[in-house]
Amino acid sequence: MSETLTACPLDCYDACGISYENGKIKAFKSGHTNGFLCPHMNHYEKHEIINLPRYKGKEITLEGALIHLAQMLRESEPKSVLHYRGSGNFALMQEVSDHFFASYGATLTEGTLCDGAGEAGIVEGRGSNKNMPISEIEKSEVVIFWGRNPHTTSSHLLPLIKDKTIIVIDPVKTKIAKMADLHLQVKPKGDLHLAMLLSRFLHIDHGCDIEYLQEHASEFEEFYELTQTIRIKATLEEIDVTLGQIGKVLELIKDKRVAIVCGVGIQKYRDGAEIMRAIDAFGVMLGLFGKEGCGVAYLGSSREHISSPFNTNAKQRVSKVNTEFSNFKTVFIQGANPLSQMPDSLRVKESISKVENVVYFGLYENETSEIADLVIPAKSFLHKDDVRTSYSHNAMMFMNKVQDSDAGISEYELSSYLCKYFNIDIEGEEFYLNHFKSFGAEQDDGIRRVKNREEIPYQDGFDTDDGEFLFLDEFETNLEKSDKLHLITSKSLTSLNSQFNRESNVYLNSSLGFKDDELVKITSDNGSVELKVKLNDDLRDDCVLIFSGTKGVNNLTSSKHSYEGKSAIYQENRVNVSKV
Repeated sequence: MSETLTACPLDCYDACGISYENGKIKAFKSGHTNGFLCPHMNHYEKHEIINLPRYKGKEITLEGALIHLAQMLRESEPKSVLHYRGSGNFALMQEVSDHFFASYGATLTEGTLCDGAGEAGIVEGRGSNKNMPISEIEKSEVVIFWGRNPHTTSSHLLPLIKDKTIIVIDPVKTKIAKMADLHLQVKPKGDLHLAMLLSRFLHIDHGCDIEYLQEHASEFEEFYELTQTIRIKATLEEIDVTLGQIGKVLELIKDKRVAIVCGVGIQKYRDGAEIMRAIDAFGVMLGLFGKEGCGVAYLGSSREHISSPFNTNAKQRVSKVNTEFSNFKTVFIQGANPLSQMPDSLRVKESISKVENVVYFGLYENETSEIADLVIPAKSFLHKDDVRTSYSHNAMMFMNKVQDSDAGISEYELSSYLCKYFNIDIEGEEFYLNHFKSFGAEQDDGIRRVKNREEIPYQDGFDTDDGEFLFLDEFETNLEKSDKLHLITSKSLTSLNSQFNRESNVYLNSSLGFKDDELVKITSDNGSVELKVKLNDDLRDDCVLIFSGTKGVNNLTSSKHSYEGKSAIYQENRVNVSKV
């Protein structure tokens, strides 16, 4: 069998190129994939997928499943139908189902369970969310990993940062923190105040790029005045950072090409947008934007300069964070596991139990597929054609089908069936694939990239009304004090949210007095969960770590939104831990 080129479909920073030959998945040797795959993709085909549809717990044919689905929709008023789509598969053709449901008159979702608060903060300051590609991080001299754990979330970045100065700001002593030149083990939610203090002392030490600021961020003196409202000694004590550590950061980055690489954990709070804006502001004070090897990296807009060919103009949308499922007769869940991944799981479970028709369309069994009335297996990325882009680099990758499979149905095939059944216009699959492909162009290095994207973002200034960066002009100066523990919900090395090999423990510092494998109850204002303890002194003693995807973790989380960005705030709630 000849080699076929495709790409990883997973919701991940790296978005790697893959080849398929003789029944085996292999990594591209060229480009950032660099000849190796992450653990998720290395073991991808070992994870059992759903092969047969089910209705009311009994296996049926695919044709029978589609008939049941059409009947459910026909017997429901369009406004009583909800389409809840996740992003476990990041390819562009996933959105074709929105085309059917929006055209049909169903309700779609808005908001995000992931990165929305941080993106909102970036857009407020810069006017857009342009991606700092990993090719530019590679050109930096100093990398600050701010709440980002590359060994878990972006392992293909690691070969690109060899011999660089590494600074880590993270409440967990991660693997990269142990390797770093400097680690600030800041208290959770202390990032905003730390960023403000870094900008303040940068200004005091005459380290700001004044020429850059005068041209691109002329209100920097007003921002400096805002940083002066912070009480230095009390704040440093509260966030558990020393003046010496701040001085060391400024020393290590002085006159260097600096990349500040941020993770989503920093913005899992109500004020997540302000936190991201404060970190962005520190980058602006340094003059990092629009220069080679410099910038602030987060999750860029993977759809930048790519228009959708689908009708997604739904008459009504509800928040993905606090969806009230009980308001609908039929709920179609695609590539998502809301019973596990939505915050405030106990509320979600009660709400979804009142839905007459729950349809699950996906690859893997999970809490949501277990309670669904109708289960429709999706096709793996190996068995269909698609196109994907990334929020970490500018490549456009064709996801070519590498083999046939009788199991499951693709998003396009299912949507085409429904469109024809309900007399809704839909183009052929090749039309949509070619539409997406038209936004890419092969470059001199042989890599196809999205057209018109800046390799070095913001070289001509920011995308605000006046072309200048918009600083924060106010923020909550007081840090919340509580005897309860901070909840951290990082991604696990062995799972991707609720996919693959999920964790089942709570991680605690040994100073809290618990024992390994001891069963404990973790409680918040929203609910509780019982888990076995794993001791880990890489954690602060005021923190509880439960990896995202752990069953029951979202019993603890709030379904409130971030103040900006309509995003989930998984780490806002504090918790108590007690012996069972």
